Amino acid sequence: MSVMVVTHFLRFKRALFVGAQSLLLLVLAGSLAPAAVAQNRGLPDFTDLVEQVGPSVVNIRTLEKVTARAGDDNGMDEDMLEFFKRFGLPVPPNVPRQAPRPGTPQPEEQPRGVGSGFILSADGYIMTNAHVVDGADEVIVTLTDKREFKARIVGADKRTDVAVVKIESTGLPAVKIGDISRLKVGEWVMAIGSPFGLENTVTAGIVSAKQRDTGDYLPLIQTDVAINPGNSGGPLINLRGEVVGINSQIYSRSGGYMGIAFAIPIDEAIRVSDQLRATGRVTRGRIGVQIDQVTKEVAEAIGLGKPQGALVRGVEAGSPAEKAGVEAGDIIVRFEGKAIEKSTDLPRMVGNVKPGTRSTLTVFRRGASKELTVTIGEFEAEKPVVRKGREEKSRIGTAPTLGLTVSDLSDAQKKELKLKGGVRVESAVDAAARAGLREGDVILAVANVEVTNVREFESVLSKLDKGKPVNVLLRRGDWAQYAVIRPQG
Repeated sequence: MSVMVVTHFLRFKRALFVGAQSLLLLVLAGSLAPAAVAQNRGLPDFTDLVEQVGPSVVNIRTLEKVTARAGDDNGMDEDMLEFFKRFGLPVPPNVPRQAPRPGTPQPEEQPRGVGSGFILSADGYIMTNAHVVDGADEVIVTLTDKREFKARIVGADKRTDVAVVKIESTGLPAVKIGDISRLKVGEWVMAIGSPFGLENTVTAGIVSAKQRDTGDYLPLIQTDVAINPGNSGGPLINLRGEVVGINSQIYSRSGGYMGIAFAIPIDEAIRVSDQLRATGRVTRGRIGVQIDQVTKEVAEAIGLGKPQGALVRGVEAGSPAEKAGVEAGDIIVRFEGKAIEKSTDLPRMVGNVKPGTRSTLTVFRRGASKELTVTIGEFEAEKPVVRKGREEKSRIGTAPTLGLTVSDLSDAQKKELKLKGGVRVESAVDAAARAGLREGDVILAVANVEVTNVREFESVLSKLDKGKPVNVLLRRGDWAQYAVIRPQG
């Protein structure tokens, strides 16, 4: 009897041990499943995407016509000069030069810049950035099969930094356009372009943020894809091989890639390109108000609740807004029934409306909401900048601690802008870029002191503490605004 009890006990113990082993294996399998899946999934393989989209990406070179004189660097052998300029090398004093007649102007085309683009349609329409082709006398497009074409600039829109050029060819491999609403933060994306002139360079990363407000006309896509000078105008591609953006700009303190890049959403870019292809220009709506952000303190003080909408600081005389009854101090909280979360939403919403359309505004005025009807006006088209010859170049000034390069305004520019003076921003990097300044702005005053030319600009700066913030009054388009530039400590 005792033998049978011992036997049953041993069988029960063995079964219990086997069951415990199985349970342990199940638990371990469950706990390791996510890691195993992640390991099996691995990093994405971009090789198929490169083969699929690569032939649709083009290299864009721009040329400008200049008049060189004997003794200039431009008098040297053309191929040798191109070599030094392409690789950013200083020109040695003993390089062989051509021998033009002394004092005889030598018209020639010089390289201006290198960018990227991508084929929109099989019949030769190509999208790129407006700043890539801005000021170019000639645009050269090179395909991946090394064929070169002279391109015609169909149109460029500086406000969105979108341009369309056309080459005479057919049967070209066009890109597929993606759905921006499906783009998610954290998903993998890839860029193809020509950084520093190195054609067909592929880089990859993830979407860091969507709807990033950088102060430009459009909310941008932020990525950590390596983007450098020359990548501008190239496509941002998702894992389905669709273009979701145009690589446009980077945040940098050095001029090179620092982990933050921005792309123009493709839906907005296509909207602009359709207008450029149809009419060569972009038509935008406007209502004629000067706006500012609503702060938390103001929102609480006036009973608005949370900070939202666009605070109207001024109403242009005779504008659609004035005719509709908009007053300074109003807060525009809705446009066509859509909530305005921040002030920059308003110009984007209005800009997408066809001029002549009757639209509704909801304004918050003295503690109550009021609906107004406004007839959308048309935003004045940007006037082309007249480029000057070498002999007409104005005085250039620099402020390295502020990240600014400025130039004197010509008489024609003063007349066009209806200004007595000021300095034009030629480039804004580092501190100036962080403060929102950009090329084309006109600085009217520095530290509350009016400046009419570069000499006065430099004189004012020389008296300031270089480590302290400085306020500047600038003119951008028809509007004046303040900016505070904070030098990097």
